[in-house]
Order: sequence, then structure tokens, then C-alpha cells
Amino acid sequence: MIEYFNQHPEQFWYAAGFSLFILEALVFGFSSGVVLFSGIGALVTGGLIHLGILEPTLRAGISSFGITSALITMLLWIPFRRLQGKASEGKDQSSDLIGHQFRLEQNITRTTTGTTRYSGVDWVVELDPSLSVKSVDAGSMVQVVSVEVAHFVVKPVALENSV
Repeated sequence: MIEYFNQHPEQFWYAAGFSLFILEALVFGFSSGVVLFSGIGALVTGGLIHLGILEPTLRAGISSFGITSALITMLLWIPFRRLQGKASEGKDQSSDLIGHQFRLEQNITRTTTGTTRYSGVDWVVELDPSLSVKSVDAGSMVQVVSVEVAHFVVKPVALENSV
């Protein structure tokens, strides 16, 4: 195997590039970027060797890999981060519980809290103080807008689009 890659270095760089793509996809879920950009650098290096632009030596391959990976990272880092940011734009990502909806078990007002049991924990339920609503009746659907330790701040679901 090693002898084959010594005779065909472009195949090594292609295999390294696709391996890095697979690693990025399966382990990192396209979230790191560094492994992805290194994979592109390896593919570019394989292409340069294949086209005869780069000498088929280990030193030239490693040098090209480092340089192309760095250049690709500098060119694509900001667009890659922007692309990742669009998926979560406008949504609070501070907790997985934000957006969770449930029915109130008790009436709540600006001054009176309620409780709900979720995932084995008794949570204090408080009305979002920024709302114009003064109370929400038991049985109403509410949505979590903020989370603290065992404490939900909620708003009525019907107000979701108007607030």
C-alpha cells in the first residue's frame, strides 16, 4: 500500500482529502471548518500533482497541503461562519428548552408564579414581564422564552407572532 502511494502520490492526497471530508461530516457535522478546509487543501494538492504543476515528492506535497489549506481557510472562514449562523438566526440558542410549549397547570400573573413538572424537575413558571398580558389562565398553551435554574419564563402561544 505504501509503495502504491509512493508511486502515485496524487492518489494519496485524494484519499486524504476525502477521508478528511468524511471525518468532518461524521464526527464534527460540518461545524469545525478546519478539517473541511484541510480536506480541500489535500484535494487541491492531489490535483496539482496530477496536473504536473507540483513535483510528486513528499516534501512538495506537504508544503502544498499546508499552504493551500491555510489559503483556503483564510478565504472561506468568514463565509463558512456566516453560512452556519443563518441556520440559527433569530432564535435564542442559549438553551434547548427555549421554544418548549406546554399547558399551564395553574393561573399565573405578573406577581404570581406557577409550577410545572418537566423531565422530572418541578419548574417555577413566570409570565414574561415584557408582555402587555397581565395574566394567563390554567390550561392555556405557553411557550418558554427564557430559562434559568428550574425557572421558566413563558408567554402565551397565541401571542407568539404579535410579540
